[in-house]
Amino acid sequence: MKHTHLIIILLIFTSCTIKKKNESTKNNSFNQVAELEYQIEAELGEGAFWNYKTQELLWIDIEGKKLHAYSPKTKRDKTLSMPSRPGTVVPVNDSEMMVALEDGIHSVNLKTGVHKLFSDMSADLLGSRLNDGKCDPNGRLWVGSMHMEQLANKAKLFMVNASGSYTTKIDSVTISNGIVWTSDKKTMYYIDTPISQIKAYDYNNETGSISNEKVAVQIPETLGYPDGMTIDEEDMLWVGMWNGNTVIRFNPITGKVDRKIEVPAHNISSCAFGGENFDTLYITTARVDMTDDELKKYPLSGSIFKVIPGVKGVKSTFFKQKNNL
Repeated sequence: MKHTHLIIILLIFTSCTIKKKNESTKNNSFNQVAELEYQIEAELGEGAFWNYKTQELLWIDIEGKKLHAYSPKTKRDKTLSMPSRPGTVVPVNDSEMMVALEDGIHSVNLKTGVHKLFSDMSADLLGSRLNDGKCDPNGRLWVGSMHMEQLANKAKLFMVNASGSYTTKIDSVTISNGIVWTSDKKTMYYIDTPISQIKAYDYNNETGSISNEKVAVQIPETLGYPDGMTIDEEDMLWVGMWNGNTVIRFNPITGKVDRKIEVPAHNISSCAFGGENFDTLYITTARVDMTDDELKKYPLSGSIFKVIPGVKGVKSTFFKQKNNL
């Protein structure tokens, strides 16, 4: 009888030890640290987009007025100077890009550097500039704005069509940022940074209409402020946290934090899955809005980072013009 009790005690002890070990391993896998991919002192790196056709990471430096195309294979970063501050970039094909500048959307050729105005949006950008944006599953560009003085409710979210015409989709925005669509093309998630929310909308891919706005995730300010966003093959949201030192994976169904990627930079601005298998998360960062002490603590701020999180992303949609529909 005594031996039986001893065996039971040993089994319980062993079970608890294994459970703690498994929980420890699980927690470690859910909280990773990103590593440096490309060192650069970008003032305001943003707009990460993986061009799967060229295997390059497209990104922009807003305050530096630069368009970048970085190759992880060669570790080379091609840059083009822009005439004004860019807000985001999406490709049309291997060489032609759509870049959101201060007066509207410009067509930019990465090989020649030639650019021309594609969609004049200046009438809706008085005192504002274009910021982050991505293409919906139908190839239309959704791009938002922000007031130069960051005044509340002075910005908008627009949808730019294949012809260059555009419509206002959401009004009274403050700082328009991350935007993604689910794999079934039925839900759109969107970030207006200062309100610390990720909102969900019912989305009609044929018409581009959105409806039934609701808050999917309410983010506590202790985590930082939500900036750029991407989505993985499980329809989970990966968000760069400005003033938060992390990329956070949120579950939009539960509204909870799923995991965190620590980044050795203070202001995390955007992220995009890339690589041949979409298994690498590339992360842009910024040096603006940092104190001298923060710059000393995070000297790599402004650089590109990466992590392999164990889940894969999906192909981001290219912009579809009339001539490439």
